[in-house]
Amino acid sequence: EHRLEKSLLVLKKELMNAELQNKISKDVEFKIQKRQREYYLMEQLKGIKRELGIDDGRDKLIESFKKRAEKLTLPEGVQKIFDDEITKLSTLETSMSEFGVIRNYLDWIVSLPWGITSKEQYSIARARKILDEDHYGMKDVKDRILEFIAVGKLLGKVNGKIICFVGPPGVGKTSIGKSIARSLNRQFTRFSVGGLTDVAEIKGHRRTYIGALPGRIIQSLKKCQTQNPLILIDEIDKIGHGGIHGDPSAALLEVLDPEQNNSFLDNYLDIPIDLSKVLFVCTANTLDTIPRPLLDRMEVIELTGYVADEKVKIVEQYLAPSAKKEAGLENVNVDLTPEAITALMKYYCRESGVRNLKKHIEKIYRKAAFNVVKDMNLDETELEVNKEQTANEDTKSKNLLTKGKVTELAKEKSGNVASSKKSSESPEPLKVSDEVKVLVNADNLKDYVGPPVYTTDRIFETTPPGVVMGLAWTSMGGCSLYVESVLEQPLHDCRSPHLERTGQLGDVMKESSRLAYSFSKMYLSKKFPENRFFEKASIHLHCPEGATPKDGPSAGVTMATSFLSLALNRSIEPTVAMTGELTLTGKVLRIGGLREKAVAAKRSGAKTIIFPKDNLSDWDELPDNVKENLTPLAADWYEDIFERLFSDISVTEGNEIWKDEFEKIDSKKEKD
Repeated sequence: EHRLEKSLLVLKKELMNAELQNKISKDVEFKIQKRQREYYLMEQLKGIKRELGIDDGRDKLIESFKKRAEKLTLPEGVQKIFDDEITKLSTLETSMSEFGVIRNYLDWIVSLPWGITSKEQYSIARARKILDEDHYGMKDVKDRILEFIAVGKLLGKVNGKIICFVGPPGVGKTSIGKSIARSLNRQFTRFSVGGLTDVAEIKGHRRTYIGALPGRIIQSLKKCQTQNPLILIDEIDKIGHGGIHGDPSAALLEVLDPEQNNSFLDNYLDIPIDLSKVLFVCTANTLDTIPRPLLDRMEVIELTGYVADEKVKIVEQYLAPSAKKEAGLENVNVDLTPEAITALMKYYCRESGVRNLKKHIEKIYRKAAFNVVKDMNLDETELEVNKEQTANEDTKSKNLLTKGKVTELAKEKSGNVASSKKSSESPEPLKVSDEVKVLVNADNLKDYVGPPVYTTDRIFETTPPGVVMGLAWTSMGGCSLYVESVLEQPLHDCRSPHLERTGQLGDVMKESSRLAYSFSKMYLSKKFPENRFFEKASIHLHCPEGATPKDGPSAGVTMATSFLSLALNRSIEPTVAMTGELTLTGKVLRIGGLREKAVAAKRSGAKTIIFPKDNLSDWDELPDNVKENLTPLAADWYEDIFERLFSDISVTEGNEIWKDEFEKIDSKKEKD
């Protein structure tokens, strides 16, 4: 009995295995039959289409690709790849996934402008006229483009170049690129790489990926349909560096290298593309974040901010006419006075560029358009006209129905519908009477743009001891940067020397403040040996606008002057502004951004500007309207600055400034 139970168990297992194998065999057989049936039906369908003369489109597609390729001048290597892919496409069924991949690949090959170039203009007079029409100033940029055209005229051809425009926002970096393309008669396209973190955006994806596409460079060539366009790469200083998707800034090295870009290899196309005829123009706000190998491949042209006189000309010649036209006031007597423009720049728009100024100009003309329409009471008039037209149409319809003229009514209605549709699609512009006049001046400016954003030119009208106006440079342009130093406590024997620093100072600026503090102690002991101010002084140094991060070495002379002003208890003239890096021995070193800083000094009401002697050549290159009413002092050593600011302090006076305080400290020590 026990053996029978064991046998039964074995038989049950064998039965289960047999049933499972039977089920699997049936499923496999069913799938095979289904596929055979589909294949049989597809073959029948193809045979029927052939008998009826209906093609699957593959032959026509191949013929289309060949015709498009014949119109292009494909290089030998590209022609071979094209022929191989065409052969491969002819052997594939249209229903296969690989068919679509090869079709897209061939479409990209024949969509590129092989051997197609736009005819370039070598007229210097024409180029100068176009550049002057579109932009005011920018002498360096215009001269560089005219040199580029002159070289092309002598050689009979123009090779590609890589130019980088660097400057604060709103100075016209992107728009000058369009003007350059127009002056050279080249096609223009742009793309931004700000925040780009994927290298495939530049070099494309491999064809093996679903939905793969070429990179931005190849897409730009397809869009322009010429081999010599102007491609503007915007915000190159904000491109991503490294990451899980590669380093796009490194991918640009091949694109922007004249020695390599004649055979640029895109991952998708995987064939060499000649970019040597392309004029690349890059834009950036600062050079600090651009990788050095990438920066070395570009010719940098700095675009500085505009001064007040230049902004007035830009508004009068470019911004105001454009904004007036866009607001529909081209034929309306709306006047924006020069005084209003000056007030707008002084109290609302202090940035180096004109982007914010353009927004305010547009706002003024929109407000003027609103006032013109409101004063004419057009809304009530239009409402009455519409009511009258509706009443006339209803009366006419009733009369037509009464007379039985249904056909005429239908025609009338269709005509009304057509006319109303036509009027809604293209309404006639409103005609404004010549008697309407709008005057925007400095007095009524706030009615158009609101209350002033800035109320004063500088924080201090009269500066106490320890307060000095410095100058700073940012990506937005130049600005004034005050440095304040105060005594935390009166001089006292129990107080040990101490320096506190606040104002979101960066590491370099903290080191600069410590250096200026040490230099000031050394310099004071040298000039006034009996002035022991720094032996017992607890000083707090602060740079206003504490929410704004600040860094850089160019405030060294400003901090030293602040410390010495406090130690000598002497105020600095509020109209003196300064900038310069200071060494421990008192040497004043060269700084950058002098033009922007000079503009900021002038805007803040400074009459004297102190800068390093090594920057004297930069000062000489500044336009006269920037240097006007500014007295320069080029300092080689800090001694030059001290003689200008503290020359009226005698040795005796300097030694005895804190005499009473130290006598009290000494007498208290003797009593103890």
